[in-house]
Amino acid sequence: MQSCTRMRLKTSLLLEREMFESTCNDKGISLIEVLIAIFLTSIGILSLLSLQPSAWNLSMKSDFLGRAGSIMHSELEANEILLMNPNYANPCSAQNPFVPPPKSVNPSGQSTAQAGDLTFTVQTGIQDNLNSTWSVRVRVTWQGNNVGVSETRVITRQESFRF
Repeated sequence: MQSCTRMRLKTSLLLEREMFESTCNDKGISLIEVLIAIFLTSIGILSLLSLQPSAWNLSMKSDFLGRAGSIMHSELEANEILLMNPNYANPCSAQNPFVPPPKSVNPSGQSTAQAGDLTFTVQTGIQDNLNSTWSVRVRVTWQGNNVGVSETRVITRQESFRF
């Protein structure tokens, strides 16, 4: 009985040694494996670098849209405050809309463009709806984008805005 147990133990130890030797050799990484790893890593890095120009373009477009939206919002609010005041004369004559000439706005807030500024063109139109309301449409465009951003707001007179 003991000899049988010893034999099983020897067999088990031999199997473990064979498995250990076959899976864990001391040769290390071969040169071909290193070259394949470098090749795959370089492909990954080059693919990331190819995305960089489109990321810059998207970032630039997002910046322009944000600035144009801010300028448009400011222009809408300025016209809204004027039209809500009952003391302010109707800017429209009869059914003709009031369309002032387009104005140029620099994001820096300066009258002349500073380094890095892109000049935005603001077009405003005020239409009398003939029911004590006005529609104010503001459109902001910039070089390279003739569509830009636009919004229309309906405004009514407010007694509390009299000044």
